[in-house]
Amino acid sequence: MPPTSPADGPARSAAELNAAIRALFPHRDARLTDEQRETYRELLAELRRVEQGDVTTAA
Repeated sequence: MPPTSPADGPARSAAELNAAIRALFPHRDARLTDEQRETYRELLAELRRVEQGDVTTAA
């Protein structure tokens, strides 16, 4: 079964995404595995979508 994309479920808040990103780095010198790097990229992309959705146009 293919993994579900974040768009399939309820959107996470920026705070939740930031917490998930911080959890990947238990200390400042942490090195990410290839799998963790992919997770990091996915989290950043989701965070960008959330942040762009928060932008309102000026009148």
